[in-house]
Amino acid sequence: NIAGGNIPTATLSPDQSFFDMDMKGWDEVTDLNINGTVYPCFVFGKAMSEQGSGSIVNISSMAAYSAITRVAGYSAAKSAITNFTQWLASDVALKFGDKIRVNAVAPGFFIGDQNRAILLNPDGSLTDRSKKVIAKTPMQRFGEVEELNGAVQFLCSEAASFITGALLPVDGGFSAFSGV
Repeated sequence: NIAGGNIPTATLSPDQSFFDMDMKGWDEVTDLNINGTVYPCFVFGKAMSEQGSGSIVNISSMAAYSAITRVAGYSAAKSAITNFTQWLASDVALKFGDKIRVNAVAPGFFIGDQNRAILLNPDGSLTDRSKKVIAKTPMQRFGEVEELNGAVQFLCSEAASFITGALLPVDGGFSAFSGV
């Protein structure tokens, strides 16, 4: 389930506080991420329960590990996805056995169309925000989208047959590094 992301109206500028939040933006970003995950889980999970097997992989975020400034709604929604993944994994295992698994990956920082302007200056150099991300990423770089493939393929494979309710970071070490 890859629905999700942030939206401009739910992003605070560096000089704004939570109390400046556009609450319609909050509603949009939480709906996009939470319902964009729950509804596909409902539809495809039900089909898996009827066939007796399957693997669901949800997309969480580094924001589920610790707060990321300026994106309150996105952070809250991704934390909810992680919790929902654990809840659904437990529910389907208890009710349908061990042939249906539910896990999530937590991508670190990847440059895409949605966040390019926040992470890169027009000349391609790193923004101040990007410099902070790279300083907390031991691999000292952003991820490439293709690097998510192996994690997702693993979680969908029989090699992960005893893994459910897990959150797998694909983050260059960001979640493991204190910065010290």
